[in-house]
Amino acid sequence: MTEETQAAAAENQGPMMSLQKLYVKDASFEAPNAPQVFQEQGQPEINLNMNQKVNKLADDVYEVTLTATVTCKVNEKTAYLAEVAQAGIFNMQNFEEQALHQTLGIYCPNVLFPYVRQEISNKVVAGGFQPLVLQPVNFEQMYAQQMQKAQAEAAANTKQ
Repeated sequence: MTEETQAAAAENQGPMMSLQKLYVKDASFEAPNAPQVFQEQGQPEINLNMNQKVNKLADDVYEVTLTATVTCKVNEKTAYLAEVAQAGIFNMQNFEEQALHQTLGIYCPNVLFPYVRQEISNKVVAGGFQPLVLQPVNFEQMYAQQMQKAQAEAAANTKQ
């Protein structure tokens, strides 16, 4: 095939995505007040913090890392802190820039989240605590909020 026919063939194809690799990039668990915390009575207070990072590895190849940090406190004492950074390498071909941005910000974290959920749950149970199942996350809503925040910051910077 000549370069022109290859380019024409690429134009005729729609966006294609493939997951090349899934892996745990980082994981940690701390129970700083054990074993005394196991004697505490009270309702646990669970705080979840999620973060996402996209790193371009090559043309059409991206690493997406979804990090979840769960902090559990009982009576203001930290019972445990579990953190997991789950990553995936995604091959993204024939995407327009906006669609690529949305796919990396919404679809890819949705792919990674079940693995994050399982790894957090395993860490919490291995730490001697009751199982924790993270509730589903609406990454579309999170993406929309991030875009609104970025637009507001850009507008504020142009006024200065």
